[in-house]
Amino acid sequence: MIAIPAGFSPEEYLALEEAAPMRHEFRRGLVYAMAGGSDDHSRLSINLLTALNLHLREGDCQFYSGDVKVNYAADFYYYPDAFVTCDPKDKADRYVKRHPKLVAEVLSPSTGEFDQTEKFQDYSKIQSLEEYVLIAQDEMRVECRRRQSGQTTWETVVYGQGDVVKLESIGLEIAIAELYRGILLG
Repeated sequence: MIAIPAGFSPEEYLALEEAAPMRHEFRRGLVYAMAGGSDDHSRLSINLLTALNLHLREGDCQFYSGDVKVNYAADFYYYPDAFVTCDPKDKADRYVKRHPKLVAEVLSPSTGEFDQTEKFQDYSKIQSLEEYVLIAQDEMRVECRRRQSGQTTWETVVYGQGDVVKLESIGLEIAIAELYRGILLG
């Protein structure tokens, strides 16, 4: 991740983002251009989004792809690969959501470590977030971090080949083989 040099306020970032031809993320005054993803990254995201679409249908919860931002205070604006919000307050802004229930990131070689550490620490500040999902590209591995009910501690469950991935926050179960359909591992 390479930051654009300068300190930006959240308002300056949002103005930049509105006019920019490519997406950027914002973290504590720094703006980062987002790199393009691989074919496997795209396919994993599409497979997850398809499962979310079929599961959620027309209920109160809405899912979004990497085109809508998740924000927390003046700390960050991120574009998760997929997320779900069930909070009616998130209907007020078409471009930014602040109350996700589930956030999923497909791990990339350039951002994987950040997604697993600092980005998770940032997302965990959001009180509505119940589940953070990390999907590996290079092996059949899905890590689900779940907030313990009403606490600040998180439980981690790792799924592998032959498992059924349980997204408890939204009541979705999906065979890991379905999530990885079309992906050439190894």
